[in-house]
Amino acid sequence: MKLPRRQLTLALLAIPLFLALGLAPAQAQCLVTGEDYTVGAKAAVVMEAQTGELLFAQEPRKRLPMASTTKIMTALLALEQPGLDEEFIVDPDAIRVEGSSMGLREGDTVTLRALAGGMLAASGNDAAGAAAVRIAGSKDAFVERMNQRAADLGLADTHFVTPSGLDAEGHYSTAYDMALLGRAALQNPEFARMAGEKRLSLAFGSPPYQRSLLNHNRLLSLYPDTIGIKTGFTKTAGRCLVSAARRDGVTLIVVTLGCGDDWNTHIALYERYFPKVSLREARPQGEILLPVTGGDRASVPLVPTEFPGLPQVEGRELLVSQKIFAPNFAYAPLKGGDIVGKIVYYRDGEPVAQSPLAVGEPVDALPPEVPKTIWEKIRDILGGP
Repeated sequence: MKLPRRQLTLALLAIPLFLALGLAPAQAQCLVTGEDYTVGAKAAVVMEAQTGELLFAQEPRKRLPMASTTKIMTALLALEQPGLDEEFIVDPDAIRVEGSSMGLREGDTVTLRALAGGMLAASGNDAAGAAAVRIAGSKDAFVERMNQRAADLGLADTHFVTPSGLDAEGHYSTAYDMALLGRAALQNPEFARMAGEKRLSLAFGSPPYQRSLLNHNRLLSLYPDTIGIKTGFTKTAGRCLVSAARRDGVTLIVVTLGCGDDWNTHIALYERYFPKVSLREARPQGEILLPVTGGDRASVPLVPTEFPGLPQVEGRELLVSQKIFAPNFAYAPLKGGDIVGKIVYYRDGEPVAQSPLAVGEPVDALPPEVPKTIWEKIRDILGGP
């Protein structure tokens, strides 16, 4: 059915968009198509990163230890700090931790940027401890920040006790929450860069010198579409992996907790679900008009400068709303192509794509009125010819 044409003349307006037709999916435990399909993990999800839509869910909200995937949060918080490249000497107690290490020693000089790289590449527990103390003064104070940020991101079933992810009572998350965390972390450009590098070159030491750290995430070599993000393992948690891959403009995030064959499982899930997602152009619903003052026309159409792709999941209806951010009116003259606002597309109240809005046609200013003489004004008053 063809939707009625609408004209938009308000600075802020939301209209639902139906970008695909079809029945909404059944609330199946696992899938896009509803088939009976599971993987060998305690919990797993596949999430489309742009919209946050789940394609696959196996025990998605089961609280489980998540090992060093915890460092996604720690590294993200570190990279959000000011003075990333400011050098400092590591706290000697903070780096005395068991497990994986980036190789910090007492007296080493380092930066927060290097510590974040040490967490994401070498999964350094020493890096996590050093960053925590540098940022918050103590590991406990830093953990409070981790939990506050988790709440801000809507991680309803996550609680951090350590900055490294070493086993601790009350330290847990879920496959769904870790996908949300990975999605948020990938929006940080430096995090995304570091998490996607097979090797990172970092400077630290006493004095600092360049080191090359190999990324523990073997998917970066095994699966060409992989763009990150973090591995994890403890005896209690088992093998944990949060990964992301991008193909044809679509980014998927896969999370498995307690999965013995995580590399192959992630590859299998990518191969299963990439074909089920395609991009559809986001286009405005109806004509967008901007009122014009002092011009040779009363309004002018606004047109998007681009049509961003929105992921369309096979068999699912994609319901998106739009908001127009533009002035209530504009003064003539206006040049065609001038950027005067933007259109933002939302899914479930969250922005998922946007485009600048440009003036579609030039608008000339009306010629100025010639001032009347005193005799013309008197004639108008008297009503004479």
